[in-house]
Amino acid sequence: MSGQTAAKAMVAATARLRAAGVPDPARDARLLLAHAARIEASRVTLIAPEDLAPEIAERYDQLISLRAIRVPVSHLVGERDFYGRRFKVSGEVLDPRPETETLIEAALSAPFDHVLDLGVGSGAILVTLLAERPSATGLGVDLSEAACLQASANAVLHRVGARADIRRSDWFEAVEGRFDLIVSNPPYIALSEMDALAPEVRQHEPELALTDGGDGLGAYRHIAAGAPDYLLPGGRLLVEIGPTQAQAVSRLFQAAGLSGLRVIPDLDGRDRVVVAYLPR
Repeated sequence: MSGQTAAKAMVAATARLRAAGVPDPARDARLLLAHAARIEASRVTLIAPEDLAPEIAERYDQLISLRAIRVPVSHLVGERDFYGRRFKVSGEVLDPRPETETLIEAALSAPFDHVLDLGVGSGAILVTLLAERPSATGLGVDLSEAACLQASANAVLHRVGARADIRRSDWFEAVEGRFDLIVSNPPYIALSEMDALAPEVRQHEPELALTDGGDGLGAYRHIAAGAPDYLLPGGRLLVEIGPTQAQAVSRLFQAAGLSGLRVIPDLDGRDRVVVAYLPR
């Protein structure tokens, strides 16, 4: 690729990614060039007519080769945008996704002081909620030690570290106290659905964060069983779900004694969040 202008390198990279079946090849080629050149993506057009320095060309070539075998862009650049903030991510945690912003909007639609995030992952949900509510405190738990470290780093990065307690815990095992808000984006993909996932997800995201290894409802059974003991009267429980799970999850929560159930769709109109309350 050396001796090429940035524009030509991008055209060639786009063609390679398209041939590899990457969904939005031009966008990815642009983002990865910005990362290779260590500039903001918005400045790529400024360097387009210039020749790429050999070390940038080489770095770009490596990034494109990895993207062609479907390593996610977020893993290659080490970060992902979520609710207007940039989060550090890695192959150890689930990438924050735009549809999870539906959960954030729902959580922020009413006041809360003390939030519990079950399966904290990258920390995107907990950190965002604490950043948006400067008076709130929160606890994030995850079975994965790597996820706890990643969440702690993101809490520090977004200056909510002093208000965020991150602990390794198997669901409610290490949780104490009661909360006026419990949130979770748990693993909800059934084992039978795993093969149908995009290679970026199936091969590069932690399986523990994707599936319960069963029917996709295992996490909700744990949450339903424990949440009533950790919610304050009138407290809210919000969980992200797969688009076909609203009824099943609602039934589990109702059976656990939670009330006021409703389902919130995402921007594409698919069922995305189930809300329930502990009766006062």
